[in-house]
Amino acid sequence: MEQTSTAVSRVTAEEVKTRLDRAEPLVFLDVRNPKAWAEADRKLPGAIRIPLDELPSRTSEIPKGRAIITYCT
Repeated sequence: MEQTSTAVSRVTAEEVKTRLDRAEPLVFLDVRNPKAWAEADRKLPGAIRIPLDELPSRTSEIPKGRAIITYCT
């Protein structure tokens, strides 16, 4: 059976930038609902978009072996 980590912590934008500067393999996951995403003036280029209520049935779309940075409002 595959062991997975479920540690959750908040990170700041500065921490994310530092991790990107170190070339850490990150996955950006945007879980905003479609209405919030459509109305947003900022989008995360390259982020995987899965609304939070769909997440349980779509976890196979999230790459394994990388830290996941989740964005929501």
